[in-house]
Order: sequence, then C-alpha cells, then structure tokens
Amino acid sequence: MAIEINKEVSRGTVEQRMVYESGNEMAAYAAHQINYHVMGYFPISPSTEVAQFLDLMKANGQHDIKLIPADGEHGSAGICYGASAAGGRVFNATSSNGYLYMLEQMPVQSGTRFPMVLNLVCRSVSGPLDIHGDHSDLYFALNTGWPILMCRDPQAVYDMNIMAIKLAEDPSVRLPVLVASDGYFTSHQKRRVQTFAHRADVHAFTGERPPEGFAHVLDRNNPITVGPYMNEPDYINNCYQQSVAMYNASAVYDRIRQEYAVLTGRDYPILDLYRMEDAEVAVFLMNSASEIIKDVVDQLRAKGIKAGSIAPNMIRPFPAKEVAEALRGVKAVTIGDRADSYGAHGGNMTNEIKSALFTHDVRDTLVISRVFGLGGKDFYAEDGHHFFELAIEAAQSGSVDRPFDYYGHTAGDPDKTPKRVLEPMKYEELKTGLITVDRDASTGKLKVKVPPVRQLTKKPKRLAPGHGACPGCGIFSGLELFFKGIEGDIVALYQTGCAMVVTTGFPYSSHKATYIHNLFQNGAATLSGVVEMFWERKRRGELEAYGLKDDFTFVMITGDGGMDIGMGPAIGSALRNHKMIILEYDNEGYMNTGAQLSYSTPLGHRTSTSNVGKHQGGKLFHHKDTAQIMAATNIPYVFTGSESLPQDLLRKAAKAQYYAQNVGLVYGKILISCPLNWLSEEKIGQTLIDEAVNTCFFPMYEVEEGVTNITYNPEEKGKRIPMADWLKNMGKTKHMTRPEYAEALQSFEDEVERRWLRLKAKHENPYL
Repeated sequence: MAIEINKEVSRGTVEQRMVYESGNEMAAYAAHQINYHVMGYFPISPSTEVAQFLDLMKANGQHDIKLIPADGEHGSAGICYGASAAGGRVFNATSSNGYLYMLEQMPVQSGTRFPMVLNLVCRSVSGPLDIHGDHSDLYFALNTGWPILMCRDPQAVYDMNIMAIKLAEDPSVRLPVLVASDGYFTSHQKRRVQTFAHRADVHAFTGERPPEGFAHVLDRNNPITVGPYMNEPDYINNCYQQSVAMYNASAVYDRIRQEYAVLTGRDYPILDLYRMEDAEVAVFLMNSASEIIKDVVDQLRAKGIKAGSIAPNMIRPFPAKEVAEALRGVKAVTIGDRADSYGAHGGNMTNEIKSALFTHDVRDTLVISRVFGLGGKDFYAEDGHHFFELAIEAAQSGSVDRPFDYYGHTAGDPDKTPKRVLEPMKYEELKTGLITVDRDASTGKLKVKVPPVRQLTKKPKRLAPGHGACPGCGIFSGLELFFKGIEGDIVALYQTGCAMVVTTGFPYSSHKATYIHNLFQNGAATLSGVVEMFWERKRRGELEAYGLKDDFTFVMITGDGGMDIGMGPAIGSALRNHKMIILEYDNEGYMNTGAQLSYSTPLGHRTSTSNVGKHQGGKLFHHKDTAQIMAATNIPYVFTGSESLPQDLLRKAAKAQYYAQNVGLVYGKILISCPLNWLSEEKIGQTLIDEAVNTCFFPMYEVEEGVTNITYNPEEKGKRIPMADWLKNMGKTKHMTRPEYAEALQSFEDEVERRWLRLKAKHENPYL
C-alpha cells in the first residue's frame, strides 16, 4: 500500500498529513497505525482490500499485526474471539453474507464483553447474488450487542476506526465495536483524507496497548472460565449488564469524539444535523447518501423551502432522544432505508425513528418510509429532490398517501419475462454410446472404454459460448473436457467463484443444463438435498412426466477456495456418501475476489494477501492436499486430472459418473490456469499446466475403492522437470528462483517430493 502524502496545516493540535485514498485503504491505514495484535480474516468483496493493504504493508515492515487467513468468515470470527479473549487488540473486516456467516459469533463476543473492532463494508445480502452496496447486512447487526459507528466517506472511515478501539476498550463499555461504511461507494472511492502524521500521536490517544486490569486467558495467576453455561437469574443479569454497557457507549462516544475533535479539528456528533434548526421538512439518510442530500437541502433553501437533513454517526445505541428532538417541529420527514425489514411496513431505521417519536412525545411529525438504493443502485440529487417532494406534499396536505413503498424499482412486466434462447440439449446427442463403463464380474474392477477426444467433438457443450471469463482462463476448457466424459443429463451446482459469476449475469445464463447456485460454503450440502430428493421422488413415481430417460448425474463445481470455506459440508456429504460428483477446479487462489491466498495456494506463491517484500516472501505455509483429505473419508472414487492428459481425464470422468450413479460420492480435482492472477502470458496456459504435472507438484492419480493408482508418472516417461522451470514462467512465483528465496524454494521442493514419494508408496502397496 503506497500512500502519497502531502503536508497540510492541521486544524487540530496534532500534526496531520493529507493523503488521497479510498475507504478500504483508510481502514487499513488506521489499523496499521494502531498496530493491532491480530487480524483474523477471510476475503469477500468489497471488504477484501482491507486485508490486502495490510498484508502489503506487512511485507514492507510497516506494522506488526499477525494476519491470520481463515477458512471462512465463521472461522475468522472464531480467530478474533480467541485473540480477544487472550487480551490483545483485534481487528477484522467483512461484508454481506460473510458477515451473516459469522453472525452467531457476534453475540458471543459482545455477551462475554471482549473488545475488538470489525469493519463492515456494507453490501447486499444474497439471494440472488449481488456484490454492490446497500445496508441489508448492516441491519442484521442491530441486535448483536455491538455499538455501531457510521462512516459517510473515507475520512470518516479513518477517524471512526481510530475512535472505535478507544470506545471498545473503555471500562464502562468493554464491548466489540462495528464500523460501517458503504461498499464501493465509500470503500473504493478516492478522497482527500487527513491522518495523524505520527503513530505516537495515535497511541497517545488510544493507548499503545489495551488497558490493564481486565481478565484474559493468558494470566496464569488468575485462571478464568470464559463463556460458561449460565442459568437464571444469572443470564438475564448478564444481559442487563450488557445493555447498561451499550447505553454507556453513547456518553462515552460523545466524550471521545470531543477529545478527537480537539486533536484533529474534525467532529462527529452522534447526529449530523444539517440546517435543521428551523426545518419544516427533512430527510433522514445514512452514510454516503447523507452527503448528497446536503446539496439538495441548499438548493431547496435557496427557493425558500425550510429543508434540513439528518444522518447518524452512531446507530447502536440508537440516538432515539436526539432524533426525536431534531424532528420536533418538523412537519414531515422522509426516511430512506437502504434495506427492507420484510413485512414490517418499513425498514429498520423507519421503525426505530417512529418508536423514538412516540416515546418522546413527538406526535405531529408525519413519517414517509422509502426503501431505496438496493444492490448498489446510485443515489443522485434528483432522488433527494423526490424524497423532499414526498415530505413537502405530506406537510402541505397534512397526511401521507403512501406511508411505505420502494423507490427506484420497476414493477414486474409479464412481457419482459426472460425467454429461452437455446432449446434443451437432445438426449440422443448427450448419450453417444461411445463411452462405456462396466464392472468385471471376475475381478470387480471397472472396465472403461473412451474414444479419442476428436470423436466426441459433436457432443453438445454443457456451457454456451459468451461467458465473461478472462482471456486465457482455463476453467471452461477444463470443465468441458471433463463433461465430454459424462453421458446423458446432468444437474450442476456451482459454488460462488469465477465459474459461477461469469456465466450467470441475469437475465442471461451460459448454462445449457440445469444449474443451481448456493452460498460459497454450502454447495455440497445443497446438492446432497437435490440428490436425495431425486431418489425419493423417483421411488414414489413422481418423475415419469418429466421425460427423464436415465438417471441424472449430479455434479457440484467448486473452485476459487470453495474447498476451504466449503470443506466441512463437503466432508459431511462424503461421509453420508451421496450419489454425486464434487469437481474442484484449482486455480490456486480466491481469484473471483481479487486473487487472495487460498489453502490451495502453494508455499511462496504471491497473492494479494501473501505479498512479496523485504519482510515476506509470498505465502508462508504449504498448500492443502484436498484430494488426499477427501480420500481419507473412504468415498468410492477420488481422482486428479488436467487438460494436459485429455484421455486420462475422459476415462476418469466416465468412472466418476459410474460411481456417482451406482455407488456414492466422487471427488475430482483438475488444475486450471489463471493468467490474470498467475501473472503469466495467456498463450502459455497449457504449457504451465503441463509443467505443473511434470514437476510432480500436481500428480495424476486416482484412489478407487481405497486403492491408489498413479495414472501418469513423468519419471517413467523421462519428462520430470525441475521446479524452477515451472516457477520462472509465472510472475507470482519467479521471485522464488532468486538466491534470496532459495530456502523457500527448497522447502517447497522438499514438500512436493515428500508427497510424491508417499503417493508412489501408496501406488505400490494397496493397503496404504
């Protein structure tokens, strides 16, 4: 993270510098100045950059934060909780469904009173999948017991992060704090931002380390029990104390923001009131939209209309009294919620403001509720004028025609229903008869016959051309080659990842076979449900009318780290032995979110969260052998494959279909190229895959009913090559061939060799 700095005269009492950066960069910049002890994280857009920037700074020696890449957001929340219980300062950042995945951990953190700071870079919650900004994830945070600070721009992201840790650690609060900013609007928006010039001044404000005197699990002289089972009346008493702490946070924040204003010249009162002193109509908005509305207020004031706006800098605890007082005397207010509370006749802010008005005896202010800006829909000045027009009309008429509605949507039009462009594939073309798999009655082994690939060229592709993959992407050529070996109809489930995102931009789809998508971590469980429903409905005779001639083959496609966050459900499906195939395309990273490291990223390889610098040389630990992990579950068939050996992959696909239709779960892993994030030339993608196989880094083998068989041995073919011959051709690894990284290269080579020798031993002994 290279921040361009210019000196500027500070309006406060400490020296400050001016930078020009985004909200994500400023969250990372504040974290590095605080110098947290630990950050547990998992990448999800649009918050991924926070960890990326911190990793880059770590590689350059700019902070001491221990960055821990988790296997998923649930795991990252657990890492943060454990680190908090151990008494240090803890930081995290997430978005959207990632936040919901960690949601059950949030009340545990607050209910046991361990401080930390979490940046929620707000984004739409699936489904369907949308990666742009609204507040549907933020509204799930309202009942977790965390104070919530709001950030309208990158400057506020920086400032709130500095104040948040001081609020969290205050003795009368001792709660984790959430800092919320708008995804892409603020997270990626470049703005001028003033920062503390010196870390010492940050620490003078926050303290260099957490306050002493609070229990933690590393004090051997004071053993404690964290998170005990609790009966009544202790549980309600604990909740009461937490409630008191939450309300304390309001006064503590007010004190902290005043102290901060003296230091920096920037003030963040609990409510940002703009021209509300005599306002007759008002609009309530949060975060990025609240800045746009100020221009509208000025324009209306110029026309003689007494307009004003309200934006909260804190929504937990909710400033009910302050809101009610601000609206006392206002004839009508339009409340914009960037998320709906389905069935509640208004979003969460609408209903909290209504409650505040009732509680504090403000009965004459009319309330108009509008849900707007979902899925990252922009909010412009003309939208602000519309919100004020609603309030003006209500003020003039003395009533609200439509108290609750959406704004900016288009009602459904039957004439615009998406039409089928491609007809279903013909069964006769999918069932070529050129591929046969039979079990030998005498040996019990499968006999597989597959033709040369050229004889299968007329077989329809399962994916239509026109997807949005990057040039040189190896996903779809690899998948299509595998699918050539599958006869008949399939139902495919794709986990979130590049293959999913680039093929399903509504209203278009590249999938010619039936397709399902579910959350990143839950694909295997979802397809398990589909599989078992198929067999049960078939047993009951309910599927005859659907034209099914043979059983479906059920295939789950995973990649981009899906076998990290999704490993638990995948193992569960394996242990239950559902009749399905899990096929992983391995591109060695979370490529769909910006090339962060996955557990399949090899040691030393550069990613956006395993940077190369004078203090770090790429990923710090070895890659996960998912094929061997799945083989250990004793499923009937496991294989690896690649385009470099097409006949081998065809044979394995045919076997996979046999086992998935007749015996149980199959797992396969194919290596595919990713030129964009491997930093390699598009034209050498096939060469890189060949080299990965011939170094024995990605060996070709199968584990069939517990017996390992190497299907291609580069040593026997005289084709094994040194590891450096492969690594030198990729920008993400060529640094490993330099002398200063000789130790990392040696460690990588040793691990590859160890795994290869172990595989050969298993090949030679059927009992291993």
